[in-house]
Amino acid sequence: MRSGLMNTQRKYFGTDGIRGYANKSPMTAETAMKVGMAAGVAFKRGNHRHRVVIGKDTRLSGYMIENALVAGFTAAGMDVFQLGPVPTPAVAMLTRSLRADIGVMISASHNAYHDNGIKLFGPNGFKLSDQIEHEIERLMDKDLTRQLASGTKIGRASRVDGVHDRYIEFAKRTLPKQMSLEGIRVAIDCANGAAYKVAPAALWELGADVVTIGAEPNGTNINAECGSTHTAALARKVNEVRADIGIALDGDADRVIIIDENSNVVDGDQLMALVAQSWKERETLTGDGIVATVMSNLGLERFLTGQGLSLARTAVGDRYVVEHMRKNGFNVGGEQSGHIVLSDYATTGDGLIAALQVLSVVQSWDKPVSEVCSRFEPVPQVLKNVSFKSGEPLQDKLVIESIDDARSRLADSGRLVIRASGTEPLIRVMAEGDDETLVRDVVDDICSTLRKVAA
Repeated sequence: MRSGLMNTQRKYFGTDGIRGYANKSPMTAETAMKVGMAAGVAFKRGNHRHRVVIGKDTRLSGYMIENALVAGFTAAGMDVFQLGPVPTPAVAMLTRSLRADIGVMISASHNAYHDNGIKLFGPNGFKLSDQIEHEIERLMDKDLTRQLASGTKIGRASRVDGVHDRYIEFAKRTLPKQMSLEGIRVAIDCANGAAYKVAPAALWELGADVVTIGAEPNGTNINAECGSTHTAALARKVNEVRADIGIALDGDADRVIIIDENSNVVDGDQLMALVAQSWKERETLTGDGIVATVMSNLGLERFLTGQGLSLARTAVGDRYVVEHMRKNGFNVGGEQSGHIVLSDYATTGDGLIAALQVLSVVQSWDKPVSEVCSRFEPVPQVLKNVSFKSGEPLQDKLVIESIDDARSRLADSGRLVIRASGTEPLIRVMAEGDDETLVRDVVDDICSTLRKVAA
C-alpha cells in the first residue's frame, strides 16, 4: 500500500502560490507590494528594460492586490503590463508571448470571493520552483531599499489591449485547422470568474451552440454555487437545454470538470484517461504514460496498465505534476480535481484547452459524451476534510496510531493518503480500495481522531 503525507509549510507560499483571506495576513496590500519588490529584484537580470504581466480573476479584492503589486514591481524597476480579468493559462501564455521576465496571476482559484492569492510564473511560462519561491520569501523579509530603482529607472504601468482575442486564437489553434464544433450544444459554467468572456466566445467561434451560465461576475459571486466545485447548477442546465456536454471551469479557469448529456459528473481522472488513450492512438503521447498526483483513483492506474501505459504519481499540486512532466518527457498530466496539463500546448493547467480536447474526441469518435468519457470504473474512494486552527495535528501520537491502524487494515488492497492542504487550514483524509465499507470505516476513524486532537 502507498500513502502520501503533508508538505512542509513555508511562511508565505503554499502549494499554489500565496493564498489567504483578503485584507488579512498574508493576503494584504503590504504583502503584495513586498512580493512585487522581492520578485522584481529576484528576476532583474542584465541591463534591459524588464517587464512583468499581471492578470487577475473577478474578485473584489483583485483591485487592491493588483495596485499593490504594480507599486512593488515599478519600485523594483519593472514595467508592468496589466491584463485585467483573464484565465491563469492566459497569463502563462502571455508571459512568454510578450517576452516578460515574470508573470503574475491574482486569484484564489476555486476558493470563495473573500480569499485571494498570488501565483507567479517565470519567463518560460512555468510556475516557479521551490528554490525560487524560497529566494523571494527571503527577499520579502529584507530591507530592499538599496536594491530598488531610482530616478528614471522606476518602472511604468500600462494596460494591454486585445488580450482576450489573443488567448481565444491561442486556444482555437490547439484543435486541427478544419475541425468544427457545429452540431454540438455546449453548456458552460464560467464560475463568474476569469473566463466569463473568453471561454464562451472561443466555443462559439468554433461553431458550437453555446449556453452560458456563471458569466455575470459582481466581485463577490465567483465560485458561489457554480463552477467546477459546485456542478449542480450546470447539471441542471444541461438537462434543461438538452446539451450534449457541460463544461464547468473554476474561478481562474485552470481546471475543468465535464458534465455528460445525462448530467453525470466526469472528473479529471477520466479526462486524463481519455486524452492518454486518444493521443496514444494518434501516436502523439510521450513518456509512455501520464503524470498524476497521489489523489488520482486506482482505477485510472489500472486502466493505463491495460493500455500498456504507466502512471507516475507526484505530490498534490499541478506545479509538481508539471515539474515531473518536464523532467521525464511526459506531455499529459493533471489532477483528479480537473487540472489537466497538456504540455504540447500550455505550461500550466488550462480548463478550456482540456475541454476542447474532449470535444475533439467526441466529434471524431461520433459517440455521446457519456460513452467517450467513461474510460474506466473508479475504485471506491472516500475523501473527507477536517479543519484545524493551529499546530501540526498529523504529528500527534493518537493520530499517528490511527493512521498506522488504517494502513494495517487496508494492507495491500487499497491506498491511504493523508495530507495538510497547501491552501486552507484543512487535513485531507483519502482512502480507496475494492472494499467500500472498509474504505469508509478507516477514513471515518482517522477523521474522528483528528477532530478530537484539533478540538
